[in-house]
Amino acid sequence: MAALVDDASPSRSVFRHRDFRVYQTARLCAVLAMQIESVAIGWQVYELTGSALALGYTGLAQFLPFLAFSLLGGQVADRVDRRAILAVCQGVMLLCSLLLLIFTLGHIRDVRFVYGVLVLFGTARAFYSPAGSALTPHLVPREELTKAVAVNSTTWQVSTIAGPAVGGLLYGWMGATGAYVASASLCALTVGWILSLKVRTGSASTEKLSFATLVAGLRFVRRQRVLLGSITLDLFAVLLGGAVALLPIYARDVLHTGPWGLGLLRCAPAVGAALVAVFLAMRPVGERAGWKMFIAVAIFGAATLVFGVSRSLPLSLVALAVAGAADMISVVVRQTLEMVVTPDDMRGRVGAVNMMCIGASNELGEFRAGALAESVGAVHAVVVGAVGTLVVVALWAWIFPELRDVNRLDSVRE
Repeated sequence: MAALVDDASPSRSVFRHRDFRVYQTARLCAVLAMQIESVAIGWQVYELTGSALALGYTGLAQFLPFLAFSLLGGQVADRVDRRAILAVCQGVMLLCSLLLLIFTLGHIRDVRFVYGVLVLFGTARAFYSPAGSALTPHLVPREELTKAVAVNSTTWQVSTIAGPAVGGLLYGWMGATGAYVASASLCALTVGWILSLKVRTGSASTEKLSFATLVAGLRFVRRQRVLLGSITLDLFAVLLGGAVALLPIYARDVLHTGPWGLGLLRCAPAVGAALVAVFLAMRPVGERAGWKMFIAVAIFGAATLVFGVSRSLPLSLVALAVAGAADMISVVVRQTLEMVVTPDDMRGRVGAVNMMCIGASNELGEFRAGALAESVGAVHAVVVGAVGTLVVVALWAWIFPELRDVNRLDSVRE
């Protein structure tokens, strides 16, 4: 019993730091807003168009600006107070929620308006994500980073559980209007919490602005084989295996539920992920972290395959929860490696590379799923993607022995 208490106490210690607590509150509000908004957009676009490809375009509209500006966002994060960047970007996201509310109240039926708003949202994320990633190491001591990453992930997953469920209920009760009002309110709260942070990061990098400094993050990741392997493993596994864009189709046409069912499907992966994140906050990954990451991604692919062929809502929810749990192990390993291996003056730019790949796997993955589903159907699109994920795991385990051989995360050094 004493051993359990000793292991658990460091996980609680990260909350001794006032700015870490405030930042977690801000992230909770921000992700809740994003998830509520995402459920409303998905159902509204599919209701207006009945098209899988139209759902895919919602991901593409976010990904293209994210891809275009991510490296610049990383450059800015290493030169400007990261707190200020987060506040400005969250203000832009508040504007996006208000524009979607106007779209709904104005009874506009042209979904290109939604795509335009998502382009603006993706641009804000390109600057927000690297700044947020680079801020975390300033909020806790280095020896508490692994646990801080797990707590970060817990906060994300808790809001990802609650957000879709609340979004689905709000959409079913008050339509898109209620969902967008809630999203805008949470964005406003997030701005307030971010502005209350006392930490000031200033300029971490003093290098002269140039193309070389702009792409320095890419070069750093390419040299660090452990980082390169972990980031690209996640990139291709989720790019192929992600099924989020098709959940409105599964909810309505495969499992025959309504917006409430979509909310359950959206939050199921987060339930599994949150449970694992809480466990990892108390019991870190430990030894053989590299192998555990590969096994987790393989389980993610297998669970996605089960979801793809399921016609039962309970089985689908369990499969998605298992996929989310497995993905969380990969997330914690990858993010801890990034923070431990990367020097502070490079964290914004390396974080931008990581976020750019995450954006590619998520938003571009949504477009891939939607485009493929338009041709072969949603079920076949999910099954093909899941099989592709399993193939990627096998290939990456062979191509990146350095990642496979990672033992303890706290033993990896810059």
